[in-house]
Amino acid sequence: MLGDLSVNRIGLGAMRLTGSGAFDLGEPGDRDVAVKVLRRAVELGVNHIDTGSFYFSRLRSANELINTALSPYPEDLVIVTKVGPGRDPSGEWYTATPDQLRGQVEENLRQLGRDHLDVVNLRRMSQDSISEDFGALADLRDAGLIRHLGVSSVRAKHLAEAQAIAPVVCVQNQFSLDVRRNSELLRSCGEQGIAFVPFYAIAGEGRDEGVRANGGESAHVRDIAEAHGVSPAQVRLAWTLQQGRHVLAIPGTGNPVHLEENVAAGALHLTADDMDLLQATGS
Repeated sequence: MLGDLSVNRIGLGAMRLTGSGAFDLGEPGDRDVAVKVLRRAVELGVNHIDTGSFYFSRLRSANELINTALSPYPEDLVIVTKVGPGRDPSGEWYTATPDQLRGQVEENLRQLGRDHLDVVNLRRMSQDSISEDFGALADLRDAGLIRHLGVSSVRAKHLAEAQAIAPVVCVQNQFSLDVRRNSELLRSCGEQGIAFVPFYAIAGEGRDEGVRANGGESAHVRDIAEAHGVSPAQVRLAWTLQQGRHVLAIPGTGNPVHLEENVAAGALHLTADDMDLLQATGS
């Protein structure tokens, strides 16, 4: 659940739809393939897509691709976007001020062709406090431009700051089999009924390169994958989901085959012995 919005536990991250450059202009991906991935995702039951207006490469915008592929949107489709970081048309990065956040929200609305956004995550950059930024988004929520709010790349103190201003429906932080530094926050979200939505659940420390974690895997992951007849990436996703019922997954891909594998991972159940072995993997 994302507030009062019901979503399936395997979603789709839109970052990889635009091409080779996740955070730079890169090489544009095949437009028809990206549209095919989005439409196939919905056919497979994906009703949670994570995106952002700063997901673009040369000639490709994730939001525009989503709009083209899926509008008019299915009634149960939840689109989650994020603000805070931004990129100008040349691809140069900036961190939005509280006054600039409304422009970022409106940019997402325009690109997606929506009159409101289902969920907006405030992505913390380096600021020590997020109160002023989150307060600006709470005002936009009150104005009807946003339905629910979340936070991203935060620590427990930032979550508490946000909750003192408005309800928080999700926390989106890095977490994977290899990178578990947010384990305590994950548990805290479960206790509070807040969805925890990890990013880089498959890529782990290979995050920015978009490496699909198959080569170079630990022996435990490879052995468990072989025993179940699945890929190491599917084992990683299943492990992530088994951290708690409040944990969702948003693996990003622009590859139709990987999409099918990712969605299938939602039905993979790792045994207690599997989980014990994997507990010894990572950091």
